[in-house]
Amino acid sequence: MNPVEARLKELMLASLDGDAKSYGVLLNDLARHLRFYFMRRLADAHKGDADDLVQETLMALHTRRATYEVDRPFTAWLHAIARYKLIDHFRRNRIRATVPLDDAQELFAQDQSDAAADRMDVERLLQSVPAKSRDLIYRTKIEGQSIAEVAQSTGLSEASVKVGVHRGIKAIAAKLKGGADDDR
Repeated sequence: MNPVEARLKELMLASLDGDAKSYGVLLNDLARHLRFYFMRRLADAHKGDADDLVQETLMALHTRRATYEVDRPFTAWLHAIARYKLIDHFRRNRIRATVPLDDAQELFAQDQSDAAADRMDVERLLQSVPAKSRDLIYRTKIEGQSIAEVAQSTGLSEASVKVGVHRGIKAIAAKLKGGADDDR
């Protein structure tokens, strides 16, 4: 997870738990990011509307914050709100958009909805293997720990870690192929 996404999501989660200070910090940070986002997308004649769009987006975030799904990326959710506010602004003012609404520029972080879906698929597949193998795969393949680090932290031998990872990946591959693991 990128550091900006991690920080903003942490603030959002804390605010959902009732932390007013975190909510204030979140809104201040978002106001700066959103202003930049809208300024990049508005023609010179409409740059003055950026602050109004920031306020509209923050109000929408406030009224819809209960709809935020905490297991999803925060910035992708916010990007969708900001994008709809920009589209509404263009429609309301009969402005022809000269800047693509889905350009490659980032709001805060890349829209990671595809990455989030991929992560959920990986997590679902990992749930299909025994807990020991799942933990070893997670540590080595997702967190990037070395075999030696995992062996040391788990008390297993390096060979046992390698075997556990191999068996888990083999079980996942068998599940993906739709077959059963016949090599036991």
